[in-house]
Amino acid sequence: MASELRSSLLPCWSSLWIVCAIVMPAFHSQMVQVDEKVQGFIGDNVVLRCTFTSSNPNVRITQVTWQKATNGTKQNVAIYNPNMGVSILQPYSNRTIFQNPSLDDATLQLSHLELEDEGVYICEFATFPTGNRESQLNLTVLVKPMNRMELAANVITAVTGKTEKIPIATCTSANGKPPGVISWETRLNGETTIKEIRNKNGTYTVTSTFMVTPSRETHRQHLTCVVNYQMERFTETTMLNVLYEPEVTVEGFDGNWYLNRMDVKLVCKSDANPAVTSYHWTVLNGTRPRNMEIQNNTLFFKGPVTYDLAGTYVCEATNPIGTRPGLVVVNVTESPATRQNPNGAIHGDEDEKRFSAIIGAVVGGVLLIAITAVIIFLVVRRNQRTFKGNYSTKKHAFGNGYSKAGLPPNPPITQNLQYPEDSDDEKKPHPLNISYDDDSKMSHGFEVESKTPYYTVDEGESRDYDHRTLSFQYDPEGPDMTDDMVPQNDGSIVSKKEWYV
Repeated sequence: MASELRSSLLPCWSSLWIVCAIVMPAFHSQMVQVDEKVQGFIGDNVVLRCTFTSSNPNVRITQVTWQKATNGTKQNVAIYNPNMGVSILQPYSNRTIFQNPSLDDATLQLSHLELEDEGVYICEFATFPTGNRESQLNLTVLVKPMNRMELAANVITAVTGKTEKIPIATCTSANGKPPGVISWETRLNGETTIKEIRNKNGTYTVTSTFMVTPSRETHRQHLTCVVNYQMERFTETTMLNVLYEPEVTVEGFDGNWYLNRMDVKLVCKSDANPAVTSYHWTVLNGTRPRNMEIQNNTLFFKGPVTYDLAGTYVCEATNPIGTRPGLVVVNVTESPATRQNPNGAIHGDEDEKRFSAIIGAVVGGVLLIAITAVIIFLVVRRNQRTFKGNYSTKKHAFGNGYSKAGLPPNPPITQNLQYPEDSDDEKKPHPLNISYDDDSKMSHGFEVESKTPYYTVDEGESRDYDHRTLSFQYDPEGPDMTDDMVPQNDGSIVSKKEWYV
């Protein structure tokens, strides 16, 4: 049964394949091309491009139609028919045209964009015998927002003791599509709140409020509202005007009012907005110096300083916002507390610190030089006590420094040396017993006194010695070499000139 069904359906499947083979190439060779996304600002003009291409010469276009999708239905916007011409429907008739009306180009120009123009548009070509071909695009209408900044009040008053933050400025980006992004640029330590509202026509209004605690520090500070929209940046800056009570200090007392110092004064300084209108001076101990003179914000004390000037002085400054006091405690000493220069100016702590630093630097430099000099002296002294000669036991039986001083290696030796001032024991000749091994090197010690004469044995020199023993006596007439000789640990004697070089 199944085989019979397949046999009966086979001619139908063969016919369907033939139809598909004929229709599908024609379908794929036809194309409607549009820009998928188009956007423009309200009031501007936009172009909706739409063209038709076909590789089948047998396809014939009968009509071109633009439609807008609204709530699931299609509303005709513009129609072009080769026989009937162009037809633009309401509400587009006065601001919509075909740029180049033809059967293969249905491009539209839409002028004076309105918010209601936003939506999905369909470009449709009616063809014979293949039927209708269409594509759609999305049109977005943009609206630039209206941006502005407003102060909560032209003048803000700071209240002493209150730390609550209050709104001082508002930045608004109204009726934008899409909505603008608001931020603040300022050095103030404040807080912001943001509110966004969607309007009935599809636009948005964004409001940002900046809050801060009014104070003397916030006066004359700059506050900038920044709105970023698309690729544009809007800014508006204002400078805050904050009213506050006077901030009062009393200057003039330097801690060095001493007896007979001349013509001192106290000055009342204030920082206020608006400016101070009046000053009032009082002395807390109730005693007013006889030589005190008040001139607005300054107290002058004429003549020499006396103990009567000691006390607590209070200055009260008043402006329209309020009154604030400032005070200073004055004490009088018998003599100056610090040095004075010829002009009468007092050298304060800074001068003393500078002077101490200079003294410290000088003392440190002197100590460094002294330590360096001691180190150099010790090094030189040590080098002078170090033997630097080229002494060789092979060449000198007794070294005395003559070879280094450039004198002949074998100076003449006078026999029978005697010293009339010496004792009899010292005048006796002392034999020198020097023995050599096969390598002609000293193998035994010998006895040498401080007045042993110099003698040199050169390498390779052959002399006749009796049993290799040398005996000499000092010549009383010969040169005195005692003071110039220094005995060595190995039995040799070197000259003091070579020892201390």
